[in-house]
Amino acid sequence: MSVKSDRTYDLQERLLGFTERIVDVVEALPATRIGNHIAGQLTRCGTAPLANYGEAQAAESRKDFAHKLKVALKELRETRLWLLLIQRKAMAGPPKRLDPVLSECDELASILFTSIRTAQKNDGK
Repeated sequence: MSVKSDRTYDLQERLLGFTERIVDVVEALPATRIGNHIAGQLTRCGTAPLANYGEAQAAESRKDFAHKLKVALKELRETRLWLLLIQRKAMAGPPKRLDPVLSECDELASILFTSIRTAQKNDGK
């Protein structure tokens, strides 16, 4: 397997693992009006990076690839904000429980940001 394939697989695996953790957080939210609202929002934005990354793998150009990664990055940023609210309100257990998920969210966002920048640079932008 080539180095690029290894990196692609690793990022895909990390996004898959992150999505699994988001599902766990959603399932831990209370069945209240606000809990249900946040669960819906977090489900949408927290699972979107994996799907958008999958779409990026079939991009038609570097510009299309960068665009799809930008969408994934935007969704990670939204996810982070919902996680911070859940953590602040202790809605899914002890606040420290979300520290690893938030850390992974930040790391994935950094990886995607760098990938976007590299793709744009290689596209002559």
